[in-house]
Amino acid sequence: MPEVRNHTFDELSIGQQAESTHTVTMEDLRLFAAASGDHNPLHLDPAYAASTRFGGCIAHGMFSGGLISAVLAMQMPGPGTIYLGQSLAFRLPVNVGDTLTVQLTVADKQPRRRQVTLDCQVSNQHGKTVVTGTAEVIAPAERETVTITPPQVHG
Repeated sequence: MPEVRNHTFDELSIGQQAESTHTVTMEDLRLFAAASGDHNPLHLDPAYAASTRFGGCIAHGMFSGGLISAVLAMQMPGPGTIYLGQSLAFRLPVNVGDTLTVQLTVADKQPRRRQVTLDCQVSNQHGKTVVTGTAEVIAPAERETVTITPPQVHG
């Protein structure tokens, strides 16, 4: 099982970056819909979605938000991070089959509460920005390495 090490507040520096890539599948959309309760046919019904201006199924906006959350939780700052807030702007639709790259950049640090502001950008395989925003977190005070056990997903 993989191990993940966090970055403490003191280890983070302005401009530091973390990045992750994920290719969006219909299974991702089905699982996200099941977890969130958002069953909009724009995300799940190819025939319905084909009749819209998007011409096919697109990902839930918050699916991209979830990818940002994963980078915060698993990479930077990593395990022990407390999520305080998120602002997102959805610039372009995310299609099934798109390969998304999430990039987080440390923009500000406030030592009193160990609060960190991160600029967030999600781009597709064509280099087009699909989501921008900022995240506010409390970074861990102590270095920690944890073993990750992904949940079993059953249809």
